[in-house]
Amino acid sequence: MNDKSIYIIGAGISGLVAAIELERAGYYPVILEAGDRIGGRIKTDEVDGYLLDQGFQVLLTAYPEIHRYLDLEKLKLKKFRPGAIIFKPDATFVIHDPLRNPLKGVSMAFSRVGTLWDKVKLFSLIKHLKEKEIDAIFSSPQSSTLEYLTKFGFSKKIIENFFAPFFKGIFLETSLATSSRMFEFVFKMFAEGHASVPALGMGQIAQQLFDKLEHTQIRFNTRVTGLKKNQIELADGNTITADDIILTTTPNELTGQGEAKFHQVTNLYFTLQKSFIGKPMIGLVTDEKFLINNLTFMTDVSQSYAKDGRALLSVSVVKNVEELENLEELIALELQVLSGIKASYFKHVKTYTISRALPQIKDSKNWMPYQHTKLYDHVHLAGDYMLNGSINAAMTSGRSAAEAVIAGD
Repeated sequence: MNDKSIYIIGAGISGLVAAIELERAGYYPVILEAGDRIGGRIKTDEVDGYLLDQGFQVLLTAYPEIHRYLDLEKLKLKKFRPGAIIFKPDATFVIHDPLRNPLKGVSMAFSRVGTLWDKVKLFSLIKHLKEKEIDAIFSSPQSSTLEYLTKFGFSKKIIENFFAPFFKGIFLETSLATSSRMFEFVFKMFAEGHASVPALGMGQIAQQLFDKLEHTQIRFNTRVTGLKKNQIELADGNTITADDIILTTTPNELTGQGEAKFHQVTNLYFTLQKSFIGKPMIGLVTDEKFLINNLTFMTDVSQSYAKDGRALLSVSVVKNVEELENLEELIALELQVLSGIKASYFKHVKTYTISRALPQIKDSKNWMPYQHTKLYDHVHLAGDYMLNGSINAAMTSGRSAAEAVIAGD
């Protein structure tokens, strides 16, 4: 056992991973968590017998870092089918992955998603990214995702019908301004692995990390209000002096240093007697007049999301809807237009407004030397905002910060 006092601020994915690495090196860290539970942005609530992930999220099985820390078999992952269902007010059609579903390639060529040339370019893009190493992706010149897609040769039609709604739901911004590096990385992960969710919700990811800890103490409902050198100021007026600190929130919140911006999303849950999709696929809404960006019946992916046999529908809204008082009613009406099912049949369960859903990052990275996690002496940073907005990056940053603390001995 190493008797250095090491404190981790935040019990999200990066904080839990940092604690795992510190324990492996013989430390007994303490995690200070402002809330009453682990997970950070990866949480699942149980409401009236339904499992509600706080924000529609998926685990991409091709993420390299997750294989260091997660037992995917024990998570009982339920996979989405590759591709997406495109919803328009007057039509519904499907786009498939031509490499995974070669028999669907012919039908795709005549679909309404894009042109025949777009299908050729899509095949070419998937093949190109499967062959491109992750380090090469994150060392490539950057542009916006929209510029990248246009330069690659995709038509306006397929950008509007597929890429825009799909990646708006991932990047949580409406103009595809996110770095092309992040686009290539995410698209590669979708192409090489599967989008999935644990059978009992995304919160199981954090729970599995937590269950690995044997010597870490977690103090819940302990809000940190400031950092001064190696002193931690708590909301109750007490101060903790630590040998080393790992800060998993953005430093401007506690030290005033730096600046961090986040994208937000509104996530609504409804139940319905039966899914109108009937398959584990993500639905995309392409019409800009709609508030809905994407929708998924979670019970089509994992039946465990509902105990009563009804279908649980997750709806994501990327647009700013803070001023709308009747949001749930408007979304139900949009669902009626898209599905032909009366709005009154959609029973609202809960709405989440997540203001800090995804960090806005100008310079996307895959990793950094552990020395770069240092904020100042004895204080190191962790969090996906340091690299890119993903579970993979959260884990990488937590590991790097722990390595920095360990190397400081």
